[in-house]
Amino acid sequence: MAGALQAVDTVGVVGAGAMGRGIAQVGMTGGMAVRLFDAAPGAAGKAAAAISAQLDQMVAKGRLDAAAAAAAKARLTVIETLEEMAPADLVVEAIVENLSIKQEVFRKLEAIVRPDALLASNTSSLRIASIASACRRPERIAGLHFFNPVPLMKLVEVIRAPASSDATIATLVGVGERMGRVPVVVQDSPGFLVNLGGRAYTQEALRIVSEGVATPAQVDAVMRDAWGFRMGPFELMDLTGIDVNFPVSQIIHEGYFFDRRLATTPQHQLLRESGQFGRKSRRGFFDYDEAGKASVPSPDAPSSTPPAARAVLAEEDEALGELLRSLGFEISGFDDGEAAILCAPLGEDCSTYAARMKLDHRRLFALDIAGKLDRRLTLMHAPGTRRDLLDGLVARLHEAGRAVTVINDSPGFIGQRIAAMVANLGCEMAQIRIATPSDIDKAMTMGLNYPFGPLALTDAMGPAAVHTVLVQLQAITGDDRYRPSLWLRRRAQLGLSALTED
Repeated sequence: MAGALQAVDTVGVVGAGAMGRGIAQVGMTGGMAVRLFDAAPGAAGKAAAAISAQLDQMVAKGRLDAAAAAAAKARLTVIETLEEMAPADLVVEAIVENLSIKQEVFRKLEAIVRPDALLASNTSSLRIASIASACRRPERIAGLHFFNPVPLMKLVEVIRAPASSDATIATLVGVGERMGRVPVVVQDSPGFLVNLGGRAYTQEALRIVSEGVATPAQVDAVMRDAWGFRMGPFELMDLTGIDVNFPVSQIIHEGYFFDRRLATTPQHQLLRESGQFGRKSRRGFFDYDEAGKASVPSPDAPSSTPPAARAVLAEEDEALGELLRSLGFEISGFDDGEAAILCAPLGEDCSTYAARMKLDHRRLFALDIAGKLDRRLTLMHAPGTRRDLLDGLVARLHEAGRAVTVINDSPGFIGQRIAAMVANLGCEMAQIRIATPSDIDKAMTMGLNYPFGPLALTDAMGPAAVHTVLVQLQAITGDDRYRPSLWLRRRAQLGLSALTED
C-alpha cells in the first residue's frame, strides 16, 4: 500500500462503552499507550476496571502472561477532559451513532491534537466523509470499524473516505495489525463491507418466509444442515437484535438508493415496531426462556405412511438418479400414472417445471441437490399435490436416515435462493470496488463467521449455476431483486472464477 507509515505510540479512545473498552484493551495489549475518555462522569474509570478484570481473566485462563497483563494495565491512562488527548498520535472515536455529535467531537479533537495526528471513527453506519466534512484536514481522517466483542473478533475494517490520504490508510492498517487484528481496506459506503454483505443472508430468508414457502425454523435448519452456516438467518437476527438489524437494513437500502436487492420485508419492520427484538426481549422470530433458550418448532416433515418404493425421473439426470438409488428408491422407466415424479431443478419451481415439461404437477416433486445431502434434504411440491405420494416420499427419505424439510413451491428452493443472493451481493461488492475480491471473502468469513466468503461460494456452486438461479428467479417472480451482478454475469459467460479481478 502506498503512503508512508506514521509512528503511533499513543492512542486516544473517546467513548468508554463496550466498543471503546474493547478498542482500548487491544491497544494496550498491542503495546501502545492508551488514553481513555468518556463524557459521562466516572464511565472511563469503570471501563478501566472492567478492562483490568478482563486481563486478569485472560491470565487465569492461560491466554495471557501475568507480566504482559501488568505491562498492558500500566499503559492505560483515564483522562477527565478531551483536551488531555493532546499527546495522542491517533484518536479513535467510539460514541453514539449521531452524525452531529460525532462532527462536534471531531471538530474539538482537530483543535487539540497535533497537525499530524490521525483521527478515526468506529462508526458502523455513518459515512466517514460526512464526519470528516466538519474538519479542516479530512485527509487525516478515516474509519477504523471494529466488531463486538473487540478482543475476540479479529477483523477490523479500515475505511477509506474520498479525502483520506494513503499515509493515513497505511498507518491505520499497521495500527490494526499491532492490535492483533486483521485489517481489510474498504471504501466509504453505506454499511461498509460486512454490514452490507450480511444483508443477503437474512433478507432473502425473510422474503422466503413472507411468500409462505417455509417457516423460520425450516429455513434455519436447511441453511445449517445443507449449506454449512453456523447459524440460521432467523436465529442470527434474534441474536443480534431486530432493533439493531432492521434499522441497519433500512439505512443500507436507502444509502444505495433503494436497490431492490437490499430490501427487507414488512414482517421485519413489524417485529421491530412491536418490541419483539429477539433474545433480548425473549420474543422475536422464536420465543426464549429466561436462560435464553429458544423454543423452536420442528423443521422436519412427519410421515406415518409406508415408504415409497418407486419413483420416475422427470428427465434424464444422472446425479439425481444416483442419489435416489442410494436412498432406496427403485427408478422406474415406466410411468403408470401412480408413481411420484422426481426432478432436481436449478432456479425453477415445480409449477414452472411442470408446465415446461408438460408433467402432472400433482405427482411432481423436486429435490434440492445443490447443497450437502448427508443430513437434510429439501423436498418441494406444487399447489394441488397428491399428499399420499408426498407422505410416501418423506417416509422413504426418513428410512434412509435423512431429515426432510418439505416446502411449498419456490424458484430456487430455500438454499439455492439464499446462497445465490449471498454470492450475487459479494460479486456486486467486487464490481463497485468496495474492496478486493479476496478481502471481501476474508471480511465476510471473519466478520460474520460464514463457512466461506461469497465469492468462494460462487465458485463452489459454479458462477454459471449461480447466474442461472438468479435469471430464473428474476424471470419467474418479475422482481428486479434478483438482477445478476455484471461481475457475476461476465465471469459466468467466460468460465472464470468469481475471484478473477479485472
